[in-house]
Amino acid sequence: MKKIICSFLLGLYTLCGIYAQTWTADNGNGTFTNPLFYDEFTDPDLIRVGTDFYMVASSMHAMPGLPLLHSKDLVNWNFVTYVFETLDLGPDFHLEGKKGVYGNGIWAPCIRYYNGKFYIFVNINGYGLQVFIADRPEGPWTHKNMGGTIYDLGVLFDDDGRIYAVHGYDEVHLIEIKPDFSGYVEGSDRVIIPKGSAMGEGHHFYKINGKYYIISADYAPVGRMQCARADRPEGPYETTVISHRETMGNGQGWWTQGYGFWSDIPDEGDKFTFQPPSDNYFSAVPLHQGGIVDLPNGEWWGFSMMDMRSVGRLTYLSPVTWKNGWPYFGVEGNLGRSPRTWFNPDTGVETEPHAPYQRDDDFSSDKLNPVWQWNHIPVDSKWKVTKGTLRLHTLPARSLMFAKNTLTQRAMGPESTVTVELDASALKKGDVAGLALFNTPYYWIGAVRTAEGLMLRFYDMVKNVRTDEPLASDKVWLRACGDFRNDIASMAYSTNGNDFKTIGEGLRLGYQMHTFQGVRYALFAYNTNGKKGGYAKFDNFTVDEPLADRSKNLPVGKIITLTNLANGERAWANPHGMLHHAASGSKEFNEASCRFLVHDRGKGRVALEAADGSGFLTVTGLGLSGDVRLMKKESKASLFLWQDMLWGNCMLLSLHTNRFVGLNPLTSEPYAADWEGTRPDRKDGTVFAWEVYSEENASK
Repeated sequence: MKKIICSFLLGLYTLCGIYAQTWTADNGNGTFTNPLFYDEFTDPDLIRVGTDFYMVASSMHAMPGLPLLHSKDLVNWNFVTYVFETLDLGPDFHLEGKKGVYGNGIWAPCIRYYNGKFYIFVNINGYGLQVFIADRPEGPWTHKNMGGTIYDLGVLFDDDGRIYAVHGYDEVHLIEIKPDFSGYVEGSDRVIIPKGSAMGEGHHFYKINGKYYIISADYAPVGRMQCARADRPEGPYETTVISHRETMGNGQGWWTQGYGFWSDIPDEGDKFTFQPPSDNYFSAVPLHQGGIVDLPNGEWWGFSMMDMRSVGRLTYLSPVTWKNGWPYFGVEGNLGRSPRTWFNPDTGVETEPHAPYQRDDDFSSDKLNPVWQWNHIPVDSKWKVTKGTLRLHTLPARSLMFAKNTLTQRAMGPESTVTVELDASALKKGDVAGLALFNTPYYWIGAVRTAEGLMLRFYDMVKNVRTDEPLASDKVWLRACGDFRNDIASMAYSTNGNDFKTIGEGLRLGYQMHTFQGVRYALFAYNTNGKKGGYAKFDNFTVDEPLADRSKNLPVGKIITLTNLANGERAWANPHGMLHHAASGSKEFNEASCRFLVHDRGKGRVALEAADGSGFLTVTGLGLSGDVRLMKKESKASLFLWQDMLWGNCMLLSLHTNRFVGLNPLTSEPYAADWEGTRPDRKDGTVFAWEVYSEENASK
């Protein structure tokens, strides 16, 4: 199956000329589709300064760290800077010792702006709370180590100049920070929300209209977002759930077991086991660990993350509706649930759709593209970009996770293929260099200089199996293909740049808490003989994303059929004016009634007309049913916001009820627009497989 991705799809990319296409949330029609980025952006925090928005995220052990993005519209983001190039707090940060800082670096930052200065607060396990301060987001940023054991904190600069931080899991603490950031006000640490009050971690702390709000992620009993509210910083607080069960139709992935962020670095030959996806749909998948931000026009928006299998934790944007003084994620009529596709925030700014990073790199510049990060602090004298190539000198390492100067970038979902050229002519005996699917566990393909000559090697860490075959040329093209919907990958190579041979397929990917990151594509070079060896030259790194171009995923002007994923039955408009499913047993059913013409009504809105011209699908109620009927005349209740679920799947969000069209597959009830959302398995009756009608597929 993966050979298809590595060969057929790459040929398709070439024919279509879409090598530069990468995921952007902006649909170009006034709507966006989540996630904001289809690569990892963990633990986001976001602020507005005037008409500008700034967002930061965790970067763990990667260097440079603390990526800072800027936006004018909350949908399209630009890379600004990394807050630091290197953060050196000891030997572990240089990948020395048994642990390194895998999974223990930058966790859950908090960004704030106060009195003309930007502040970023972040805990580093074992080293305490760090604060970075700058006059401009571009920097320079000064760094102070405040110590303590505060993590996943939210910070508030109050109106009287006092600085508070909330922190802790379940039992929420409040502590006051000294104004010079030299430490904490003595005796100020106190419990403000006791254990068992359903608050979690990843706190975001706000003062809004005179009240204090704390938003956090609660994982017991299920992943969701809680909000606490009080009249004073110290409380007492009341709490409520503001977002729950929102997976947007995405299920859990595989987990690597046995390696957490306190574990020693696993070595080749260690045993690995995987935990398959849980049947508990809502245990940890839903939107969580987020906060809120306001627009100049008074709108409010929510941001959060969601675990998206082995590609990592992705960032999501949600409209916020205030109700009874609480900021619910979602829209009126469907609070607590977020649309996958919604209308762009009304910032008054129109922006061309774009992504924050350029992912391809031909190394023709004198510096690396910002998308690259090193695994721990690099040895700067042992790498350089020169003569249009990246040169990595080999340093001694027992295996890949111990190798210094490994260069990584986040894998792109939901599917992506990377290719890189490797010139191995300068490798010395014992040197190995190549391309890795970097994770715990990992897989790699590359060149090895042995006593017998230059060899092409593939290594599978799960099976602890390596395969070697001679290389007749010093130059080889390496490829990795990731299917992050199914947590499966493959690797391949070519000796001419065109004909690729798959050498590792069906490779199980997973998420884990050792690196606490999703899969990364990595370029590496090290020496297995305990010496400083030669060097490897890399060139023309490309990233191809077959699902990034979604322009044809809204079939306006087409006649389509809709097949419900829950029961495999097509939706049809019966003569009694109801949208029904084909296996209802009605003698009046006919094939023609299963076809709908999709009319474009602007900004992602569509009207669905029965293909025989007998009427439009229209929601006729606002009460308990929200019946979907066939009405001769189109009205506002005939408008649906098309939800692109990828892979030929969609949902129909009624703009009359702000709920989804669906049915109970176990009954004979017709469709109604009263469904909150879908389950991760997409088989609850709200998700359709759509297909453009043709005589050829009519009989399927």
